[in-house]
Amino acid sequence: MADRTAPNCHLRLEWVYGYRGHQCRNNLYYTAAKEIVYFVAGVGVVYNTREHKQKFYLGHNDDIISLALHPERVLVATGQVGKEPYICVWDSYTVQTVSILKDVHTHGIACLAFDLDGQCLVSVGLDSKNTICVWDWRRGKVLAAAPGHTDRIFDISWDLYQSSKLVSCGVKHIKFWSLCGNALTPKRGVFGKTGDLQTILCLACAKDEVTYSGALNGDIYVWKGINLMRTVQGAHGSGIFSMNACEEGFATGGRDGCVRLWDLNFKPITVIDLRETDQGYKVARGENSRGLSVRSVCWRGDHILVGTQDSEIFEVVVHDRNKPFLIMQGHCEGELWALAVHPTKPLAMTGSDDRSVRIWSLIDHALIARCNMEEPIRCAAVSTDGIHLALGMKDGSFTVLRVRDMTEVVHIKDRKEAIHELKYSPDGAHLAVGSNDNSVDVYGVVQRYKKVGECIGSTSFITHMDWSTDSKYLQTNDGSGRRLFYRMPSGKEVTNREELKLVQWASWTCVLGPEVNGIWPKYSDINDINSVDANFNNQVLVTADDYGLVKLLRYPCVKKGAKFKKYLGHSAHITNARWSHDYQWVITIGGADHSVFQWKFVPERKSKEALHIAPQETLADSNSEESDSDQSDVPEMDSEIEQETQLTYRRQVYKEDLPQLKEQCKEKHRATAMKKRERAPGSGVKLHFIHGYRGYDCRSNLFYTQTGEIVYHVAAIGIVYNRQQNTQRFYMGHDDDILCLAIHPLKDFVATGQVGRDSSIHIWDTETLKPMSVLRGFHQLGVCALDFSADGKRLASVGLDDNHTIVLWDWRKGEKLSAMRGSKDKIFVVKINPYLPDKLITAGVKHMKFWHKAGGGLIGRKGNMGKTETMMCAVYGWSEEMVFSGTCTGDICIWRDMFLMKTVKAHDGPVFSMHALEKGFVTGGKDGIVALWDDTFERCLKTYAIKRAVLAPGSKGLLLEDNPSIRAISLGHGHILVGTKNGEILEVDKSGPITLLVQGHMEGEVWGLATHPHLPLCATVSDDKTLRIWDLSPSHCMLAVRKLRKGGRCCCFSPDGKALAVGLNDGSFLIVNADTLEDLVSFHHRKDIISDIRFSPGTGKYLAVASGDSFVDIYNVMSSKRVGVCKGCLNYITHMDWDKRGKLLQVNTGAKEQFFFEAPRGKRQTIPATEVEKIDWTTWTCVLGTSVEGIWPVISEVTEVTAACLSNDRKVLATGDDLGYVKLFRYPVKGKYAKFKRYVAHSTHVTNVRWSHDDSLLVTVGGGDTCLMIWAHELEGHREFKQCDSEESDIESEDDGGYDSDVTRENEINYTIKALSTNMRPMTGVKPHLQLKEPSVDERGSRPPVSRALPQPEKLQTNNVGKKKRPIEDLVLELVFGYRGNDCRNNVHYLNEGADIIYHTASVGIVLNLTTSCQSFYVEHSDDILCLTINQHPKFPNVVATGQVGDTGDMSATSPSIHVWDAMTKQTLSVLRCFHSGGVCSVSFSATGKLLLSVGLDPEHTVTIWKWQEGAKLASRIGHTQRIFVAEFRPDSDTHFVSVGIKHVRFWTLAGRALLSKKGVLSSLEDARMQTMLSVAFGANNLTFTGTISGDVCVWKEHILVRIVAKAHTGPVFTMYTTLRDGLIVTGGKERPSKEGGALKLWDQELKRCRAFRLETGQVIDCVRSVCRGKGKILVGTRNAEIIEVGEKNAACNILVNGHMDGPIWGLGTHPSRDVFLSAAEDGTVRLWDIPEKKMLNKVNLGHPARTISYSPEGDMVAIGMKNGEFIILLVASLKIWGKKRDRRSPIQDIRFSPNSRFLAVGSTECAVDFYDLTLGPQLNRINCCRDIPSFVMQMDFSADSTFVQISTGAYKRLVYEVPSGKQVTEQAHIDRITWASWTSVLGDEVVGIWSRNTDKADVTCACVSHSGLNIATGDDFGMVKLFDFPCPEKFAKHKRFLGHSAHLTNIRFTNGDRFVVSAGGDDRSLFVWRCVHAPH
Repeated sequence: MADRTAPNCHLRLEWVYGYRGHQCRNNLYYTAAKEIVYFVAGVGVVYNTREHKQKFYLGHNDDIISLALHPERVLVATGQVGKEPYICVWDSYTVQTVSILKDVHTHGIACLAFDLDGQCLVSVGLDSKNTICVWDWRRGKVLAAAPGHTDRIFDISWDLYQSSKLVSCGVKHIKFWSLCGNALTPKRGVFGKTGDLQTILCLACAKDEVTYSGALNGDIYVWKGINLMRTVQGAHGSGIFSMNACEEGFATGGRDGCVRLWDLNFKPITVIDLRETDQGYKVARGENSRGLSVRSVCWRGDHILVGTQDSEIFEVVVHDRNKPFLIMQGHCEGELWALAVHPTKPLAMTGSDDRSVRIWSLIDHALIARCNMEEPIRCAAVSTDGIHLALGMKDGSFTVLRVRDMTEVVHIKDRKEAIHELKYSPDGAHLAVGSNDNSVDVYGVVQRYKKVGECIGSTSFITHMDWSTDSKYLQTNDGSGRRLFYRMPSGKEVTNREELKLVQWASWTCVLGPEVNGIWPKYSDINDINSVDANFNNQVLVTADDYGLVKLLRYPCVKKGAKFKKYLGHSAHITNARWSHDYQWVITIGGADHSVFQWKFVPERKSKEALHIAPQETLADSNSEESDSDQSDVPEMDSEIEQETQLTYRRQVYKEDLPQLKEQCKEKHRATAMKKRERAPGSGVKLHFIHGYRGYDCRSNLFYTQTGEIVYHVAAIGIVYNRQQNTQRFYMGHDDDILCLAIHPLKDFVATGQVGRDSSIHIWDTETLKPMSVLRGFHQLGVCALDFSADGKRLASVGLDDNHTIVLWDWRKGEKLSAMRGSKDKIFVVKINPYLPDKLITAGVKHMKFWHKAGGGLIGRKGNMGKTETMMCAVYGWSEEMVFSGTCTGDICIWRDMFLMKTVKAHDGPVFSMHALEKGFVTGGKDGIVALWDDTFERCLKTYAIKRAVLAPGSKGLLLEDNPSIRAISLGHGHILVGTKNGEILEVDKSGPITLLVQGHMEGEVWGLATHPHLPLCATVSDDKTLRIWDLSPSHCMLAVRKLRKGGRCCCFSPDGKALAVGLNDGSFLIVNADTLEDLVSFHHRKDIISDIRFSPGTGKYLAVASGDSFVDIYNVMSSKRVGVCKGCLNYITHMDWDKRGKLLQVNTGAKEQFFFEAPRGKRQTIPATEVEKIDWTTWTCVLGTSVEGIWPVISEVTEVTAACLSNDRKVLATGDDLGYVKLFRYPVKGKYAKFKRYVAHSTHVTNVRWSHDDSLLVTVGGGDTCLMIWAHELEGHREFKQCDSEESDIESEDDGGYDSDVTRENEINYTIKALSTNMRPMTGVKPHLQLKEPSVDERGSRPPVSRALPQPEKLQTNNVGKKKRPIEDLVLELVFGYRGNDCRNNVHYLNEGADIIYHTASVGIVLNLTTSCQSFYVEHSDDILCLTINQHPKFPNVVATGQVGDTGDMSATSPSIHVWDAMTKQTLSVLRCFHSGGVCSVSFSATGKLLLSVGLDPEHTVTIWKWQEGAKLASRIGHTQRIFVAEFRPDSDTHFVSVGIKHVRFWTLAGRALLSKKGVLSSLEDARMQTMLSVAFGANNLTFTGTISGDVCVWKEHILVRIVAKAHTGPVFTMYTTLRDGLIVTGGKERPSKEGGALKLWDQELKRCRAFRLETGQVIDCVRSVCRGKGKILVGTRNAEIIEVGEKNAACNILVNGHMDGPIWGLGTHPSRDVFLSAAEDGTVRLWDIPEKKMLNKVNLGHPARTISYSPEGDMVAIGMKNGEFIILLVASLKIWGKKRDRRSPIQDIRFSPNSRFLAVGSTECAVDFYDLTLGPQLNRINCCRDIPSFVMQMDFSADSTFVQISTGAYKRLVYEVPSGKQVTEQAHIDRITWASWTSVLGDEVVGIWSRNTDKADVTCACVSHSGLNIATGDDFGMVKLFDFPCPEKFAKHKRFLGHSAHLTNIRFTNGDRFVVSAGGDDRSLFVWRCVHAPH
């Protein structure tokens, strides 16, 4: 029998010929040790030119395509391609991995760059968004990520002179990035007029924000900031691929084959032209001669490295620059297929599609000859004497050369298709040539290669050939997988296989044939092995395949799926592999990577000596993945282990999915939910004791705690058991089965891991039972192994996913440190090295692996152990390299580092558990023996057998069998603690006696449960084939047990308690004596499971037995006869109950049918539902019927209620269901979806529930979790609030406490993103910049060349500006009138002890100084601010956080973000880009000020916690299905916060990185209902106050409602503020001002007494949206956009800020001579604003929305146009109405006085302009109107002489009419001569340039030309103010932009003298005043 193991010899990579120059750039550098680092294929190469040595980095598993050198020049980062590509940072000296960065990029990593101090690494992905990612590479953590660009990025670099700035460039772009917080914010480079927009290929940063970049056309572009400053033209002839900066300057390399050196100011120093070198790759082929192209340069001192496209590396010494030195060569682009080795010399010949043939010396590692052919070469062979070299070509010809001088001997073309294989016969006489024409031609060598034979048996192309040693036979393989034989030289096919039996083959390179069967995997018919070569001497075989693997197998290998050793390095296809002539080396060649690898062969005897050399690390194991053919040398798998490896722990429904399922179902059931639902019961239950321990599939999960208690787990519960008092305490944080448990070295904390789709690990305190940290988000399906490090800081975990992912955590921070795929096979144990916490081991099915941490990854190596065994347990020994593991065969393996030293036989059968002691070890096995060992496993000191005989008297139960399988062992307190597979926990005294402490059922489901009729006992029966009796009284022990023939599913006590009936799974049942459990009678009448069994009440005369055959048999107990059968059920029977008289049976079936049968005959009865309720049932355990319809949950499609039981006092119904919930309902449960109390403890199915005889206890059994749980019933009244009290019911009540328009608006608002905004006005037609222009008269050439006409008049009258006209250069924001109060809250705060206040409007944060009234602004937000908060911690004075609107959360610049900034300096401290798509609606700082909490507007309303200084997201969780309004940290906490929203209040805890939350519990107060909560405040002792929509305030203690402050306000309580210094609470709400009440109240700390303040605003209803309390003052923000300061003592109100309360503000009018202006808005007010005084002077309520406003030329009158078509003229002095008129029914859009004050023009939506003559007095009769206006009027302007008016319309047309006749002027020449008094039109040839390219959906809405006539300011739908020169007739004119407004500007005006520009906002209801900066004279 051939040896089935992998060969013992191995290969070591010795040399790689080649360099990757194609498709890569900037990948060649000098390291600090003056070595050269580069890459080829999947290998990083460090080449020492002086010693001519190479070192290799083999950590990648696919092509490397990018490389960066750390500034200290020792570490290298490389990035690869692949589906899940990763980055490795490695040491170029040791070539070991330092860090692995993974899980972010897809497709590949295109560029890498380190920053100046080497702490951060930036990478660019090849995905469609070209994601840019910044890493803290040592920790493997992502600091920031953002979409890079829509097109390829070619280079990225850190600005080495400014921190946190980067530059990236690529296809048609360059971007300048700044990194702040976790946000990367780009600014695009502005090419301007200086250069063409083109592709930038490389860049380098210099001082003073200068960046140099190389462009595709060979120019160098020089940038200053983001602007293109100058270009260096023609720096290279074509594209510049590489640029390298060094101390002396810059080196650039281009496609033109030149390298240029530049000094630090980019003045040229010198040129090195590599095309003129005599060395290197000469391309003499006509059409593809593309010459030499430089891809990479590196300048270091006087040496320059140059890498070319053609895989060559040159080194140039600067002073001797015309002698470049060629230091590395390889084949160029094109596949490499041909390989031959010289028969006698250490030479290898290769030929490639680049048409060159090359000869390499394997000793000198150098290219010694090359020759270019005419055709691509596909195969090669050397004649036996070494004289001739034959080359097969792609075109079907072959050429023979002389080896010594490469001259041609012969060139023959007999075939059309490529020649793929040729070989000389061993006697040298013939050459066989195999082609893709399916044939082999045989040529005679001496006859000058005359064709002598032909083999034509194949139907497919020839792939491989071998000659026999006597040269008489040839075997071939072809593409169809056939193996054929031919007689030589004739070529006749051999069909008789007999004659081949004795043939010896000279070589074996075929992939088919019995000798090489083993190279193919089993069950696979793939042909991906390209090449094979056998080494007959050493009996090994080398193969090369399409996956880049070189494998070494034994030869011959007959059985498929042989063992191998594998070697990575080549990236994709390896096309050929050959042994050198003396078998010293293996040569392999790569197809796509066109590199040549030379491997040293280390035979067996040598490998032994090489053991002390650490193997070179690779991410894949160099030992092969397991194949299954090696069962021969692995013992039979143990049945227990077999079972365990097959458990998958998958769930149909994961509890995580319930909220979504509920939401889906709720939609269906909305209607029924409106009905009144039964309330929850008053009493509750509390978990008291659990019988059970999970031993059947878990190991090492039982420990002593610090205090000597015992901690273990069962079901979803962590249990702390006190053995002195026999009591248990429970950790109930998990919601599904716990699978593993580990204890902290200090024995006070425990980590437990559970099953789940996204399964979590909880670390909890065994004393307080509170979670310290919860780790989620990494493991799928479940967590199967855990271990703490010796210092207790780290935790290792292993997941149940297919790859058994291993994660190393910093558990307190909840941070993942590293992760890696563990193994395909199940892992049973993970252990962290106690001496070196960076190392760990994993052991499991057929493997043992040794790992060490590298950055964000782990690097693992398999232990070397000859044959692979399954390991069940492992521990570290007394030094860091000693490891001991227990195997499935009972051996202990002793390891040193990763080598197996020896094995010791320890147990019969698997060793399941071991534990290291100070001096020695203890082990436990399947044989039920505990063994103590010395510290080297030399001697077994003592053994303890677990037997019944040695059970101590105080035991809490009975041992089921002797020598149970031991699954867990732990030592402490003088005892050994043992957990068994049978669910027992035993304590073994060192002297021998054994005490049983806890026990439960063994593996198998438990269904049968019965409580005794008058004693505190219960009986259970399970699939584990036992019947057990348990004591429920304080002794909590198992009293009796009996083994059964079969498992059972039900049991029942007789009414007197003496007999016990048990139904078994085979259809039989027994009645046993309840004390002794001995048989009384037994029957076997049915085939299927007996599912329920019941004695009739009273004397227990009858016994009803229900079976899965859908029958109920009734037996007479006395006579032991069957007396009746109940027939008629269609499905198996699930439940049954007797009535009190013993006459009627109620039956439920699996098809949810309810039947009634009469006893004893079993006749079926039909009883109406109304009658059923009247019947007196002895017991109620059924789940159907009207009296229990409320127990079925909303999501009954996915879950069944499996059991129910009514308490004996008939008040409470307990149910159990498939999701593991125990629920209590108030009986009867009528109406659907009753409210309940719910308890989680069982993991999956609760199979049965029963009340004890006196209702004091509830007993439940769980199916798969094997537990019996005992719950204490706590009656109403004496219940304290416990943390494990139930969760509330599923459906909230529909009424949410009332309706309020403000709340509804805030909830339903859709915040528009500015960048996506659309037209504000309903425009039609073609936009101005897209209209085709009529050529004007001048352009038609009608004018004479020299004009004698008058000069063209001015476009605009410029009468009121000084003599010298100066253009305006810039606008500076001076004032903002406005405050966002109508849909945002809690957004006004005091700063600096009340000297300043801060608030926001639009996208501007405003700080207002109360003494000077000066405003200062924070303008970094790109869109509307929605929330604002200040940091109250003294360490962070004046730190503000603001959150903004955004679209999707893709981390790009338009994503929602939070800015943290300093209110005084306006400096941004951090930007947090978030995934809250839609926007951020609430922010709050924690008590220490270091954490920030944010809530999103996304559909999930995500809640996120940030470490804002680092920009790191700490935790995030779905908040609620509906809108959350506010979330705030408790003022004294960094871990507790509360969120409130639509019918929602939740109390959150941050544990590590996880957010845990509890719903508020209302049930404690009668008639309390969940309302919409709007605001939150806090009090001492864990009190929380929430304000509701109805005006009540709820008071919560922890998460339980304790009191309601009814009607704290009459309307919604919108805002609450907790004063930190004295705890007083301010509330603000919506109410009518009255004598005693007010919308603002100040309360004491408990919210018991209050004082109300009246806001003297004159409003009918005050609505307070924001409050803040300072020293003696309260700051109030209102819905009406006012900010008011209220004195606490005198209640005096001082209005600080005014604004329009409803928008848009349409009308804007500036005074002709003073710096005041008027605004008119939708809210029906006109307001007068004073710019110098910075305040509102007056406001007039018009009672209707106003649309437009205008001053008369003298400033004495004001005209106002209304939305209802009316217009009003006021006198400014008295504000009296001078006149009003309503001639139209639709809104007035613009109103204008003529410059001579005679006419008033009124433009309306009715497509008309009306003229009124003001000299006729105030009756205002219309004198004329302009007709034929195509659409509504937008803007109007009079001419300077008052005779014309120009009108811009909604059809993008500008029209001119005569005044007052109303005739249209159409002649363009005429219009061009008009001088206008003002210009506010957005249309007209003069202003085409104000329309930008991206206005397809949005428009320029308003414009105004300055009084000087030199500038025009515009406003648009994107919220931008722009400043242009006037006129601007050229399209897309240059301009400056000013941001700040929200979407939709409505109007814009210059004030007199062009001192200010005023802009009015639509969405933001704000007025911005900008100061004009004029150009100097």
